[in-house]
Amino acid sequence: MQVHLKTIHETSAAAGWAGPRSLVIDRTPRAGGLGIGFSGEELFMMSIAAGVCNSLYREAAERGIPVAHVEIVVNGDWGGEPVQARNIRYDITLESTAPREEVEALIRSVDQTADIPQSLRAGTPVKLNSIDVRKG
Repeated sequence: MQVHLKTIHETSAAAGWAGPRSLVIDRTPRAGGLGIGFSGEELFMMSIAAGVCNSLYREAAERGIPVAHVEIVVNGDWGGEPVQARNIRYDITLESTAPREEVEALIRSVDQTADIPQSLRAGTPVKLNSIDVRKG
């Protein structure tokens, strides 16, 4: 998997894309940005929700559990030096006609197997691969 990010000419805003899908990334005006896109911190938190949501739908299909609606709210704090995410927690609301016990078992299983939360819990290393500095 590969994603790209490229700043928009002479601004702090950037376009991010993976294949045919794209979004705008920026900082808040308070942080010196234009405030026209998601911040990196917001995308980090959203990736947790996306990973859980994708896993819920996949595992629900495998178990034959119908899912009509999912809402995931992720909260966290940012602090320290260097700044990092802390105290990340999430809440799930799932609408289904399946028995409550089956849905709760599905959610608890996904909590233990969803790729993004598991990568974070395992402390997946992130490595700078290369640097290319160009004169502008």
